[in-house]
Amino acid sequence: MSQPLRRYIGLLIIGVGVMIGPLDTSVNIAFPHIIADLNQPMTMIQWLVTCYVLTYASLILIFGKLGDLYGQHKIFCIGLVISIFALLLISVTNSFNTLLFFRFLQGIGTGLLTSVAPAMMISLYPEKNRAYAVGLFTLFFAIGGLLGPIIGGILIDLFDWRAVFWFRIPIAIFSLILLFLIPKTPKTIRTTSFDFLGSITLVLSLAFCLITLNLLHRLETHGIWPLIAYASASAFFIFSFVKQEGKANDPILNLKIFKNISFVIINLASCLLYLVTFTVILIIPFALYRISSISTNEAGFILSIGFVGASLAGIMAGRLIGPFKANHMCFTGILLAGIGLSLMAWVRLPDHLFFMAAALFLQGFGTGLFQTSYLFIITGMLPDSQRGVSGSIAMLTRTIGVVSGVSLLTLAFSWFNKTNTEAGLEMSEIFHKSFQQIFGLAGGTLLLFLLITLIKPRVWFGKRTKQV
Repeated sequence: MSQPLRRYIGLLIIGVGVMIGPLDTSVNIAFPHIIADLNQPMTMIQWLVTCYVLTYASLILIFGKLGDLYGQHKIFCIGLVISIFALLLISVTNSFNTLLFFRFLQGIGTGLLTSVAPAMMISLYPEKNRAYAVGLFTLFFAIGGLLGPIIGGILIDLFDWRAVFWFRIPIAIFSLILLFLIPKTPKTIRTTSFDFLGSITLVLSLAFCLITLNLLHRLETHGIWPLIAYASASAFFIFSFVKQEGKANDPILNLKIFKNISFVIINLASCLLYLVTFTVILIIPFALYRISSISTNEAGFILSIGFVGASLAGIMAGRLIGPFKANHMCFTGILLAGIGLSLMAWVRLPDHLFFMAAALFLQGFGTGLFQTSYLFIITGMLPDSQRGVSGSIAMLTRTIGVVSGVSLLTLAFSWFNKTNTEAGLEMSEIFHKSFQQIFGLAGGTLLLFLLITLIKPRVWFGKRTKQV
């Protein structure tokens, strides 16, 4: 098979396969329908997201390391098979509890796919074209997020909420079939073994940390002791992981990289960016659901506007890195995303739909700029032999931000609702006021973080960080 043909088939396989994950944005437009059909309160939405995202957030770095050790082709293939199985089971369930368990299985499949996809995409191009490769990855990822709400809205109108799961099964099967048409990459001989103890402590530390965050909004009902217990367990396993990685022959993650302040800040930026931008996914579906003149299909198109911006940014950023420094573009992306979210605080629906669309596009464009340039920077900080790990770090910070956003934003929105109710606002005004406050908080927090990090201007405006 010629190199150009192999590259095009590889792009199709990776692009189509990795979109299964971001196509989960179709589930967001189905939130109100799932809750209503399975007779659950609105607060249960967080579990639909948490059990799925928590799973692949805890495992993604492990899967990335396994890809480096045993072959990314194999990990991607297993991810497709598990995703097909999980999506099929979700499509036939009638119980909320079994739905949550199958979402856990889906999280494993997504973790396997997304952990190795960036490295597989980069491997299709020579090193000098790495920026173009990560731009393509951002493009495919954003297209998945873009199409999710649109397809979800159409399918829910035609069928029911289960369609947002089963429509991805043929997509995964198509990618799986193509995967067997191209030859596998030669397996690298490894002289070291997989760090099982490090992987266990990493999974447990991440899981307990994210569960701790999830418990924050349940203090009134569960008290503070469960929170303290989970936080203590998280601290213990983090300590155990750090100790284990310090003596492992081939650690899952070389912790020396954390001595680099630029690495630390840019990863914190990624976590925070995806935390605050989850406001769009969490709140807007319910805002649109309250407008009787907007159908589910139309709501899906509106929710996808941010992903249109991210798609365009992915195309542009892959070309612009080189003439412009990647860290400059990271800074610009965060700035634009923060401004877009802050503008949402001025929206009053249904009167300001066009204004909201413009703000969503700006937020999405900024997020796309950041994601591409951030992935380029991270994959350049670690050796080529650890491309699976470096790509997984980028996806891990994204998922940590999402899981944190589910908990912290739900807590903040509930607090705004309570405060506005106690202030004596009319019922019709409470949601509108809370909507504006949550977006003001999200955008303001992101811009404040950017301002604080300027005490280390070289992070955004200095020279490229060298490999560890």
